Amino acid sequence: MEQLSAAATYTLRFINQTNRSIFLTGKAGTGKTTLLREIIATTHKNTVVVAPTGIAALNAGGVTIHSMFQLPFAAFIPDNKELPYFSESVKFENQDSLRRHFQMNATKRAVIRNMELLVIDEVSMLRADVLDAMDFMMRKVRRNERAFGGVQVLYIGDLLQLPPVVKNEEWQMLQKYYRGMFFFHSHVIQQYPPLYIELDKIFRQTDNQFISVLNNLRNNRITTEDLQVLNQFVKPDFDVKANKGYIILTTHNAKADTINSDALRELSGKQYTYQPEIVDDFPEKIYPVDPSLQLKVGAQIMFIKNDLSFEKQFFNGKMGIIKSLSDNEILVHFPEENKTIEVERYEWQNIRYKLNENTKEIEEELLGTFTHFPIKLAWAITVHKSQGLTFDRAILDVSRVFAPGQAYVALSRLRSLNGLILLSPLQMNGISSDEDVLQYASNKASEEILQDSLTIETKNYLYNCLISSFDFKTLIQEWRNHSFSYNQEAPKSPKMKHRDWAKTNAESIAELGDASVKFQSQLYKLFSENPMNIEFIQQRCDAAYYYFFKTLDHSVEELLLKIEEVKRTKKVKAFYDELLFLEELQVKTVLQLKKVRLLLKIISEGKEISKQNLLSDEAQHYKINKLVIVSQRFKEQHAALVEEDGDASYYEPKMKKKKEPKKATIEETLELWKQNLSIHEIAKQRKLTPGTIFSHFTKLIQMEIITLSDILPDDKIAALREAFYDFKGESLGELKEIHGDKFSWDELKLFKASQQK
Repeated sequence: MEQLSAAATYTLRFINQTNRSIFLTGKAGTGKTTLLREIIATTHKNTVVVAPTGIAALNAGGVTIHSMFQLPFAAFIPDNKELPYFSESVKFENQDSLRRHFQMNATKRAVIRNMELLVIDEVSMLRADVLDAMDFMMRKVRRNERAFGGVQVLYIGDLLQLPPVVKNEEWQMLQKYYRGMFFFHSHVIQQYPPLYIELDKIFRQTDNQFISVLNNLRNNRITTEDLQVLNQFVKPDFDVKANKGYIILTTHNAKADTINSDALRELSGKQYTYQPEIVDDFPEKIYPVDPSLQLKVGAQIMFIKNDLSFEKQFFNGKMGIIKSLSDNEILVHFPEENKTIEVERYEWQNIRYKLNENTKEIEEELLGTFTHFPIKLAWAITVHKSQGLTFDRAILDVSRVFAPGQAYVALSRLRSLNGLILLSPLQMNGISSDEDVLQYASNKASEEILQDSLTIETKNYLYNCLISSFDFKTLIQEWRNHSFSYNQEAPKSPKMKHRDWAKTNAESIAELGDASVKFQSQLYKLFSENPMNIEFIQQRCDAAYYYFFKTLDHSVEELLLKIEEVKRTKKVKAFYDELLFLEELQVKTVLQLKKVRLLLKIISEGKEISKQNLLSDEAQHYKINKLVIVSQRFKEQHAALVEEDGDASYYEPKMKKKKEPKKATIEETLELWKQNLSIHEIAKQRKLTPGTIFSHFTKLIQMEIITLSDILPDDKIAALREAFYDFKGESLGELKEIHGDKFSWDELKLFKASQQK
């Protein structure tokens, strides 16, 4: 991300070197989404991204709030009083009833326990009661009574855009607990307010007069002069059909759908219908676009995604005209640029989060993909669905705006006033922004406050990281609980033969307690000094690391060795699960010590705290190296058992392939192809269709990373060369019609790509 603004730079630093929760906001077009991508790419913290709706979660690259935290679709009352009953469609939960939904699987529980940063995107839509329910759940699952169980939260959104939705019957009850329904009305935010950072550099608009009007509209300060500026563009009789390239922004779905379907019907020519390619798990409720895309030549369309390729030929909201259609090809023409491009399918991923058992890092697991053309009919769109889009020309009818902020959202989609048409004069009534939101905006932190806060919070973060890393109370208690659990076992229980082993390890870990408390007291004194001596703190922490690591490391090895033994024993599943829980806590303790030691080194050397600088091969391979040692020890101690059972396990799931760092989708295909996988094998492994993989190879050929002869045999290339001889058309549909089944669509596209150099 080039030339970060001061606000964006502060946000990145607060995320990476403090534990302070942040509310990141900004007007439309200030780059909130771009900054989110930068944060995810560079943070060293275990991060989970959530959003209030399926579409918002998909666009943010995360999951929904309700699925992540297993929340029921009901209003949340933040106490334990008796629940009211309204109807089947209006339900309530309180703290007691919500606990019953916490019976989540081990994978989700492990992710929540190991989470360090929670990103909530599109927070304007998040209700106060839902945020309190999230907070309550995280405290209980993490066994930590700090806000959100001690997790840093990054709230992202523009509160003057899409508001929360609350039914009247719900509000009758909720108003007894909340002053309003925005996320900042929640009890947890009232008690622990986040730092308010606003991105103020606008990238979408450059016209100062337009920016001023938008700011005044946003802040309920619109003047007579502002209205005069806007109402210059009133043209009630504007002929949409005679003026191509304009999109109508309206307030209701039905009206937009009618305008689009009527305009499509009026076009002559064949209508084509395109369906998505869906592989594995991708629920209909999170489809990013309508599955059935109906087009004709001459249809006005817009792109709903940015071009991720190097060419950057389109952006989210760019308009064009359908020039040519066939069953497998869509060509779009941009009249102003006099340029035609082929539209390629776009891949959306449905993911869930899981914990890497070896590194204790949160990773994404791909569940399924939805691949479709990233375009839609664009004679009209609702203001609501225009969120995040950018238009050069738009026709607005905002005379009957139905929610605060809607007029601002509609107008802020435009790059400049030059592309604006109003069908009726803008009225003052009905466009005011929520007064609570405007009042909350007064909490915006100045640069002086940000700088002072960053200095204090960075010191607090380092201190708390060190204190928690050298605090072994939880580990000691869990070992003690495990040792005591044998008292409830029957004398001849299979678990009982491991009692002495448990007692020995519990005592070994318990011996760290006094030294740990003394060292934490020493840290408190060192951090109380002014100025703080970071070099001396580093020396003391290095010494403490080596002192504690010896015992902790030995305990990890003994625990893994015991798990290797128990997993081959029948009828001890509960015991095996207890050991896995101890192992997760034990390894996490060791890895946290390694991380905080590296963190101190980076700070003392004056380096930036980031994912790249905190990468450590030693930590990444710690558990894997331990498993190798344990495997060898087990074979030596139990040679006969290994020879008889091999690697048999009664409880352990099959090991999944180690996940590599996330690459661009084309890079992933290339890596698999280099491993000599066929196109169909790559498609299966990546949960994509073979057609999508072929499109990746088309790009790779255009980029000259591979050649056509790497994919197709010489005789096929020769036949294609002959077919393309003297071919001057843009559409491959003509060639396909001439040659029929002699060549597949994929072969034609591959050859065409090889000629475009």
